Amino acid sequence: MTKPIINVDELEFTEFGSGENFHAARGPASKHIGAESLGYAVVKLQPGKRAWPYHAHSAIEEMFFVIQGEGTLRHAGKEYPIRTGDFICSPADKDQPHQIINTSDKELAYIALSPAGPVTDVMHYPDSGKYGVWHSSSGEVGDPDNFVLFSRAEHAVDYWDGED
Repeated sequence: MTKPIINVDELEFTEFGSGENFHAARGPASKHIGAESLGYAVVKLQPGKRAWPYHAHSAIEEMFFVIQGEGTLRHAGKEYPIRTGDFICSPADKDQPHQIINTSDKELAYIALSPAGPVTDVMHYPDSGKYGVWHSSSGEVGDPDNFVLFSRAEHAVDYWDGED
């Protein structure tokens, strides 16, 4: 049986990002403690950085809990200061995009909680005008069996395109 506890200092963090603004370290915890229905990870952001673009989910509700530092939450067109001890809810709603930004001069760390197991979601990215489709049998970001597709509406094809 898997031990049902792991300390943050035991997590293996993987760095990811793109460009000047996006860089983070993510330490997944779920598989180490036997979680089956929920996905848990710790995300660390250095000053000025964010992990993901401003986005909204159609099927996945997320919860974040700030464990260290301060920053800013962009949510549904507004900005909110966040700090250690804050719970943040991001419902599955295309009209409630969200993004956490480290606007302080020290590291910001938070727990990200979302559904695990088979997950299918459609995401919308208001800043760039793109959308994404994600399907995962494990619910883990980076799983090689995931199906992920990003596009913009102007590149979409008709349902019957290419069919005889």
